[in-house]
Amino acid sequence: AMTASTKVAHPKVLMVSKQRMLLFISSAGIRRAVVSNGPAFASAFLTKAPLAPSSSSSAASAAIAQSWARSRPPPSPSLFMSTDAAAAASGEKTEEEKAAIKAAREARKAEKERMKAEKAAKKAAKKAAEEEANRIDEVTYLSVSEEESYAAMGDMSTIMSRGRSGREFVNVGDIGGGSDDAKLYGPGSKVWLRGRVNSIRIKGGSCFLVVRQNSFDTIQACFFKDKEDPEGSAKMIKYLKTLTTESMIDLEGTISTAEVRSCSVQDAELVIGRIHSVSKADAMLPFLVEDAARSEKEVEESQDTDRPFPRLGQELRLDHRWLDLRAPANNAIMRVQSAVCQLFRESLYSQGFVEIHTPKLIAGESESGAGVFTTDYFGTTACLAQSPQLYKQMAISSDIDRVFEIGPVFRAENSNTRRHLCEFTGLDLEMAINEHYMETLDVVHKMFKHIFENLETRWARELEVIRTQYESEPVVFTDEPCVLHWPEAMEILREGGFDMGDELGDLTGAQELALGATVKEKYGTDFFMLDKYPSDIRPFYTMPDPTDDRFSNSYDMFIRGQEICSGAQRCHDPELVTKIIEKKGIEIGDGLKTYIESFRHGVSPHAGAGIGLERVVFLYLGLDNVRKASMFPRDPNRCTP
Repeated sequence: AMTASTKVAHPKVLMVSKQRMLLFISSAGIRRAVVSNGPAFASAFLTKAPLAPSSSSSAASAAIAQSWARSRPPPSPSLFMSTDAAAAASGEKTEEEKAAIKAAREARKAEKERMKAEKAAKKAAKKAAEEEANRIDEVTYLSVSEEESYAAMGDMSTIMSRGRSGREFVNVGDIGGGSDDAKLYGPGSKVWLRGRVNSIRIKGGSCFLVVRQNSFDTIQACFFKDKEDPEGSAKMIKYLKTLTTESMIDLEGTISTAEVRSCSVQDAELVIGRIHSVSKADAMLPFLVEDAARSEKEVEESQDTDRPFPRLGQELRLDHRWLDLRAPANNAIMRVQSAVCQLFRESLYSQGFVEIHTPKLIAGESESGAGVFTTDYFGTTACLAQSPQLYKQMAISSDIDRVFEIGPVFRAENSNTRRHLCEFTGLDLEMAINEHYMETLDVVHKMFKHIFENLETRWARELEVIRTQYESEPVVFTDEPCVLHWPEAMEILREGGFDMGDELGDLTGAQELALGATVKEKYGTDFFMLDKYPSDIRPFYTMPDPTDDRFSNSYDMFIRGQEICSGAQRCHDPELVTKIIEKKGIEIGDGLKTYIESFRHGVSPHAGAGIGLERVVFLYLGLDNVRKASMFPRDPNRCTP
């Protein structure tokens, strides 16, 4: 057995220790040596050294150690060389070579980046060129003589009265595709027109566009891709895609015969040559005009289908009234309203009346029993006129024997019914009479006949459009005035089951409707008059009945059982009217003092009437709400728009 004192270091162990020392001295060189002499060098570390021989066998052990040392390869010279020398000896790259390789690599990278940038620049230039070619600029149309220099499409620059170009715009209604001599423009004519985009449909290289004018005049315009000018056609299609419904456009086109059942012009269309947006509408509107144009029946029937039509509430419509009025029927209602005013004037002018304009700021109430709006008037309180009543009568005292006025009327009544407004347009008239207020009823009946007859003939188209959405029949009326007296009306209503009490109260809405139905059945008329109302429910300026002052020389007029007009013989006697005012508990202020004073200077006996324009239109057309007959209605909950 070998003891610790006899242990001798094996040569192999000595060699390994030396090599390990070299690892600390030159690690870089050793790593290269590992690469070139890997197997031999590794074996120096991995081969297990034999145990040192004992003292009894030291000679044998020494011989074995020498033999083992001779059999091992000498250490690699690279272990004692510099890094570059070792790399050269082992076949690796020098630092200079590596630097050169790195520089070459970076050069290739830079070239690649340059080529990439060049490619991107070419792509951007190509895109810019395409955008330039397809760019649609604004058009400032100054003169027809310079038209060829203007683009055929593009938004029109804001019209600011720069000048008059010489373009002649036509009405859609004057375009036709047949031989109708009434049409001013036929096939082959090139025309300019301005209108709204009612609808637009684009598919591939074709476009069909409906232009709407005056709400219910429509014509189809079309564009088709031109094979000889593909770029120009593509540009036109691109521009047409930017147009939104309800936008205002200028369009130049050539009239061509066609069969178009969906438009008011059914035998012609326009082939688009030029088109420019004058005022673009928002892409998203509060509601579509086509939805506003549907009848309640049509909307109701659609609710059980896969695609029900939207219900447009009254408040939504009134909040965007300008949009609601673009619907053909609603627009036509405003035209009928205008027609009623026109016909009112025509009839009264023909009967010797003079139009007057009275103040709307007055010192006191003009209608007892009606609410009044007040305002500050330089430190005093003034009222908005509830009617032109007092001034109409003073006009008679001014020797203008027959007067009328069309003007605003203000009523501060917190009434939210379907037939009341806080502001409406009054059609008022006043006239001197010789003996009886029936003279005035004759004049008023003649005036209403003129309105009813001419609406159905001269405004037949508007009525047709309205009645497609709001069903109604023409008003039936008699040649001579149909006048019921209060006692007869009471008898009719009692027979109809109404409790009329002492018969001195005003009629309710239900009683008026029942009375109207009976009158239609009994006398065959929708329009009638009722006179001799109780004095207590009439204004202070009403003349009492000469035989029973509980009643008065007053009257109302009705269409289809609803009141449209109120009137009376006026009390022109200053003492009597003062007595009535005091009886009703009304204070005689400055306004009433001047009114009564005008009678003290002499005045003709007179009578008159006040008519609500919106209510006439509302009832004549059979509408469900008076607000439909007002352009921008005012009620207790609405003061805008």
